[in-house]
Amino acid sequence: MTDQPEKMPLTSIDIAAEKREALKQLFPEVFAENRIDFDQLKRVLGDWVEPGKERFGLTWPGKAECMRIIQSPSVATLNPVREESVNFDETENVFIEGDNLEVLKLLQKAYFGKVKMIYIDPPYNTGGEFIYPDKYAETLDTYLAYTGQIDDEGRKFSTSTDSVGRYHSNWLSMLYPRVYLAKNLLRNDGVFFVSINDSEVGNLRTFLDEVFGEENFIAQIVWQRSKKGDSKTIANIHEYILVYTKNKEASLEGGPWRKPKPGADEVLAHYRSLRSSLGDDHAAIRIHMMDWFRKLPKNDPRKSHKHYNWSDDRGLYFPDNFAGPDDGRKSRPRHDIMHPTTGKPCAKPSTGWRWDEKKTEWALEQEPPRIHFGDDESTIPNRKSYLHEISEEPFSSVFYADGRSATLEVEALVGKGVFQFPKNKEVLLDLINLVCSDGDIVLDFFAGSASTGHAIFEATSELGKNFKFVLVQLPEVTSPDSVADELGYKNIAEVGRMRLKKAAEGYTKGSEDLLANAERTATGDFGFRAFGLAASNFRIWNGSEAELEKQIDLHVQNVDPSATPEDIVYELLLKAGFPLTTTVTAWEMAGKTVYSVEDGSLLICLDKEITPALIDALADADPLQVICLDEGFKGNDQLKANAVQTFKARAASRETEIVFRTV
Repeated sequence: MTDQPEKMPLTSIDIAAEKREALKQLFPEVFAENRIDFDQLKRVLGDWVEPGKERFGLTWPGKAECMRIIQSPSVATLNPVREESVNFDETENVFIEGDNLEVLKLLQKAYFGKVKMIYIDPPYNTGGEFIYPDKYAETLDTYLAYTGQIDDEGRKFSTSTDSVGRYHSNWLSMLYPRVYLAKNLLRNDGVFFVSINDSEVGNLRTFLDEVFGEENFIAQIVWQRSKKGDSKTIANIHEYILVYTKNKEASLEGGPWRKPKPGADEVLAHYRSLRSSLGDDHAAIRIHMMDWFRKLPKNDPRKSHKHYNWSDDRGLYFPDNFAGPDDGRKSRPRHDIMHPTTGKPCAKPSTGWRWDEKKTEWALEQEPPRIHFGDDESTIPNRKSYLHEISEEPFSSVFYADGRSATLEVEALVGKGVFQFPKNKEVLLDLINLVCSDGDIVLDFFAGSASTGHAIFEATSELGKNFKFVLVQLPEVTSPDSVADELGYKNIAEVGRMRLKKAAEGYTKGSEDLLANAERTATGDFGFRAFGLAASNFRIWNGSEAELEKQIDLHVQNVDPSATPEDIVYELLLKAGFPLTTTVTAWEMAGKTVYSVEDGSLLICLDKEITPALIDALADADPLQVICLDEGFKGNDQLKANAVQTFKARAASRETEIVFRTV
């Protein structure tokens, strides 16, 4: 630690620098004078591409610019918006209003490698406009002008793919940097899902192969959204979900992906209630189960398991055939299986047994046995198929889910005709359950009507799961005189937040004052912290010699006077690497207000009159990091130096460094 505190960085992390450092750790031999020797890198990797040779890949006008934009750090911030939040101080869910490219840059440090699943439903390239910046180098300024936070200088916030003759290129240039940045946020076992239609599925597959690696491709799922369509050629009634992992091997370490069979959990729950009341009277349990199945409605998903009506001490089972397949083979096992009561060999299937003699012996030795016998040896035995052991199944690469049900659900919450073509929350819930466990974070940076957040509320309410979401939605302005406009929705982000509020209200059984955190009758997290993308609360030093004196003044008095303390605190904690749901409390120290982040791990002091007593109090609190305003030292370099020495002394006594920064 030097005699002066570190300067707190106010930009997002430098992606290129992070990648270079990671490469240096893996291949130090390819660096010479801190530059990468790319020929040597190829040799290390055992690969060689002759200069000028063509190679397979996807390219388009503007792809090189995408990489430059990815590497350009953000100088924006995310300001908390309590009045649009639900249960702000307790929830672990986040809804961010803003351009997702800028937001993804801001999330890099705090959420790097922490997200288990990403699902996005980006705008499909249908040949019209999609509402994202047309000047990629001016992302933040364009966004601020679009949302009225700065004077509009003619920039617009849309890309017309037809008029500029770059039908595919503009769409790819919009999506590529966002996906590239989002991949950094995935855990090593993380999974990426993206919905798409026929217009760009080929290009999307190719560029996702490049970003994630072909070896991490999982599936191209076909989602049939209706039973019929209108077309002069072939009715298009489907779309796709592409699935990639960050690292396929890591994703499968937790076991195969499985989803519950519809109705199976409910059948098992009823069976457990019978076991609780009837104990081991398996004959009585069977009678009750058959009667219960008989009374279920015809289309009830539980009824599809009606053949599971036998019971033993292991559980509910179905006597399933274990004859060998009728494939003409004469070498099928044909060993004797003795009846446990008569002691005589049981009848054999004509095709022989599916199991060999060793496995049959194993099944008979289990307690209870895994083979079901008839009254005597004249009946061919069956293997016991237990419902609790096969209550899950793989997710199919082709499935049907009617899109109209999702539309009706959204209309019931936000109004009829407000949002077109929302995603089905039940489908999203299946995907989330397929790969996520309690505590996992799900990110959706094209949130739309917030179907992903609603699906997580459903998992909380119906399944008792503890998933967390981070949603990002551009405040795309609703069309004048549209239904949304007539109902008072200024933009799509407002629609998403309202859906979440109404959905939460339903799950919590109609709490009277949702926004005031009224007492809830349902358990779980049905809230969200709302944030809005904005320019930094600090004036950034730009090194301009033409206005050097003014820049020097900004170096010290650099806080936006309109910024609230909470705005500043959340900008600093995010850029210090803390998630947006981190607990923040106000402490009093030496007569000053200090903000404690994560129970004192980070202490932020925004006071403009820092005293030696305050420095001592900060050091005594034993933090890992301390951030103060430069302005608080009033140009007193000696006080700064003393503060550095105080923190250094405390760190030495506990053998743990205290990082002291000013901003």
